[in-house]
Amino acid sequence: MSKTEASTVSLGDEDEVKEVLADAVLGLWDVVNNLTRLRPSKRDRYRVTIFGSARVQPGTFGYEETKRCAAALAEMGCDIITGGGPGLMQAANEGASSAPERSKSIGIRVDLPFEQEINSFVGQTFEHRTFFTRLHQFVLTSDAFLVAPGGIGTVLETLMVWQLLQVHHLNDTPLILVGKMWPGLIEWAKESMLSTESPLASPEDMSIPQCVANADEALAVIRPHHAAWLKQQGDAGGET
Repeated sequence: MSKTEASTVSLGDEDEVKEVLADAVLGLWDVVNNLTRLRPSKRDRYRVTIFGSARVQPGTFGYEETKRCAAALAEMGCDIITGGGPGLMQAANEGASSAPERSKSIGIRVDLPFEQEINSFVGQTFEHRTFFTRLHQFVLTSDAFLVAPGGIGTVLETLMVWQLLQVHHLNDTPLILVGKMWPGLIEWAKESMLSTESPLASPEDMSIPQCVANADEALAVIRPHHAAWLKQQGDAGGET
């Protein structure tokens, strides 16, 4: 029997078919993981991802504050990335699109069982079928994360970025939590994870997210990081 014949799997052999499919899927993940190791040597734009609720309406304080913050970031020369939907995502994209700079207003959306159209202020759109690949793109393309008030989805995004910073899959990437809802989350984590006989986290893990009261304090955190990034990009461009 030839090698080709020996490796042939009948479609009637359900267990073997499942094994072939599982091996193929795992092989695809290996390819994807290998490709995501690639990074450009130099990028033209600093990118800030803004997470936040899809339910906040235009004209409210949260909406207008998020829009103002995104506009200030765009005026600094930053691209703004959101989930591309309504609410605070729309506020951030609207703020970015109003700046005179040539900043990009980017939306990374996901298919949902209920329709959620891309907001009209997005200039560039990426589409995903799963939250997992969508979150991966946020991580790969962002230099800082700014988290406005939000619900379960926003908390999921925040905790994923926090965990990646904890294990150093992300480094030197600000995670800034804006507003009154976030200090309570950090206090809960400290009380629940550090007060047991066998701590469930390290004290330094609790300092990874930076809680700030408002957009101005968030901008004050991002400005020096942005300046350092610009200097690093300039130094990289000067290397031979």
